[in-house]
Amino acid sequence: MATPEQGRLAETTAMNRFERYLSLWVALCIVVGIGLGHLFPTAFRAIAAAEVARVNIPVALLVWLMIIPMLVKIDFSALAAVGRHWRGIGVTLFVNWGVKPFSMALLGTVFLGWLFAPLLPSDQISSYIAGLILLAAAPCTAMVFVWSNLCDGDPAFTLSQVALNDVLMVLLFAPMVALLLGVASITVPWATLLTSVALYILVPVALAQMLRPGLITRGGTTAIERTLRILGPLSITALLATLVLLFGFQGDAILKQPLVIALIAVPILVQVYANAGIAYLLSRKLGVAWCVAAPAALIGASNFFELAVAAAISLFGLQSGAALATVVGVLVEVPVMLSVVAIVKRSRSWYEKGVEA
Repeated sequence: MATPEQGRLAETTAMNRFERYLSLWVALCIVVGIGLGHLFPTAFRAIAAAEVARVNIPVALLVWLMIIPMLVKIDFSALAAVGRHWRGIGVTLFVNWGVKPFSMALLGTVFLGWLFAPLLPSDQISSYIAGLILLAAAPCTAMVFVWSNLCDGDPAFTLSQVALNDVLMVLLFAPMVALLLGVASITVPWATLLTSVALYILVPVALAQMLRPGLITRGGTTAIERTLRILGPLSITALLATLVLLFGFQGDAILKQPLVIALIAVPILVQVYANAGIAYLLSRKLGVAWCVAAPAALIGASNFFELAVAAAISLFGLQSGAALATVVGVLVEVPVMLSVVAIVKRSRSWYEKGVEA
């Protein structure tokens, strides 16, 4: 009969084996999502229509399953110590607000407005670029918890950085977009922004912090670890299910315009890897601890696609090139950010040697 320790070891080994092949599962989910979206468009349209202020409720529920395990880890008393990571916070703010929107405007112009222009409908090129700018002007919120959790980032830092970005988005999103698009004024989709913050941040934080005291009372940190071992596979499964839904929602669009989708994805890919690299290398240069540098790179690279999609639709219309460009951002987000997670994890020993030196 297996001992509890052997049982835990078997669970951990199975989970590590599952995570080792996560790229394969992601690829399969992309194919399955596109296939199901094409075969059952009515069902996926019904799921996509289940939204409040353009925030999809089924996806929000899956996001809860993904991020609540990480939030349970957070001891809120530790947030008081986040100030010691001020360099990491500074790096992320610099990349999110000083680099990413402007670099995306440049990359969109170079790739879509110049290199790929002969392959794209000429009347939509400016709209595609506008969509990319909208995508880059909104730093990611909820999914960052997933990326940080997968690379063992500091959860207190991640939560504080996401909260700070949410506040700054209220102040800076409209002026940044107006500046880069040359629009005198834009209507920020406040309902989408506030609903997203409530559903993706406030509610799961509240649920996690209601769960944590009960677990500590029942068995201390051992009870928390036992619960997280149970929730871990559920969290990864929710991530893969989200991927199936996102690609299922856009299955027909991908099959009808594969070249356009692929071309729009190129500047997004370049931007994600470039901004993640800038944040990661700058953190190393400044001596930021790896557990902070890893989520800093991920926060610096990812985008708040729900807000971008809503803003694109409100500014340019549902069938516009801008709306399509933001949707491509949705499709690229999960697989690309998982690759960034893999890069920062594999480079940890290199990173820490540089910080020690």
